[in-house]
Amino acid sequence: MDPARIPLILAPTPLHRLDRISADLGLEVWIKRDDLTGFAMGGNKGRKLEYLLAEAIAQEADTIVTCGSTQSNFIRQLGTACAMVGIHCVAATMELPYAAAHGVPPSDHAGHGGNLILDYIVGVELHRFPNDDWEVLYAHAEELAQRAEAKGHRVYRIPVGGSCGLGGYAFYRAAEEVGNDFDAIITPCSSGSTHAGLAYAFHGTSTRVIGVACDPEPEIMEDLVRIAHEIDDITGHGRRLTEADYEFRLEWAGEAYGVPSPEGEQATHRLACREGIFLDPVYTAKGFAGLLGLAPELSGRVLFWHTGGLPALFAHE
Repeated sequence: MDPARIPLILAPTPLHRLDRISADLGLEVWIKRDDLTGFAMGGNKGRKLEYLLAEAIAQEADTIVTCGSTQSNFIRQLGTACAMVGIHCVAATMELPYAAAHGVPPSDHAGHGGNLILDYIVGVELHRFPNDDWEVLYAHAEELAQRAEAKGHRVYRIPVGGSCGLGGYAFYRAAEEVGNDFDAIITPCSSGSTHAGLAYAFHGTSTRVIGVACDPEPEIMEDLVRIAHEIDDITGHGRRLTEADYEFRLEWAGEAYGVPSPEGEQATHRLACREGIFLDPVYTAKGFAGLLGLAPELSGRVLFWHTGGLPALFAHE
């Protein structure tokens, strides 16, 4: 039985050919327009929230606690969904959370416009902490959840980016909008649920699913495997994906999560000028830079999954 779902987005999202880019690269390149989901300024996060919010309501939660960067696309869409159904949204944020094992990111910051403006409009209770390791951010979120519970609230916890089995399941189902018409699908990858769900859906087929990392952390692979196993728990398919079942590329991740890369900026300029489509600096710019870099080793029909995130364009100088 499918998990409960609350309709939020306009689906299926558009799917069309990029004629000029195709001519440039000598490939047949298409794009999946999850920037046009129609919910809360668009983006792929609404797919996950259809399932996560339904579970929160089923558990009679009156508060949802999550975490992320101050320019989190997920927090923006989660806060909007919560406002629609009368659930209070609390979020622990840092401008540039990072993995300490890979070093402190440069002093570039995530900006004060963009998603933050939208968070305030829908009433997200934002708690902003100094930049630190992701684990510290997770601990802040848990402290906020426990504080709410101590006041008598029924709390539903959502991990960063909604990256869990239900989040991945949303993209397992989103794959149905694409079918088996592509030789390769390229998606940005950070917290992992988009990549994991698509890889799960196309496992055992001739379609390659390639995740282009948006932060330089090889440990993301562990999240991909975990999410796929959680999708197994939902579907009962027992596919048991391992690291060997994923194509995960780190070459275009740049210096750190949330820090724009030169290759990403070039990719944004190229797609905007050639096709009239904008990318965001955190995810899709790096993902499309990956497509451009991978082009010589690709063939046939290639699909780029545009995950949205456009408000962040107005937060970076």
